[in-house]
Amino acid sequence: MADVLIRNIDKKTLERLKERAARNNRSLQEELKELVEFHAKPDIEETRGRVNEILMKYKASGKKFPDSGDELSDDRSR
Repeated sequence: MADVLIRNIDKKTLERLKERAARNNRSLQEELKELVEFHAKPDIEETRGRVNEILMKYKASGKKFPDSGDELSDDRSR
């Protein structure tokens, strides 16, 4: 894993981060790592784009999703 160094953080900001870490029962490093990982997740547009890519590949392969409605009806009638 890589390391990141952030310089010149405002003292008040650092204190708020330390307080937040304490509230969450984490070290400052753990809290910062959690914040960075949370904010680095793909946004909804990136996720939609990836889903569309997968769907297009699936459609191009000629495969089709089975209609599960009949199977559900059969299960319910048992």
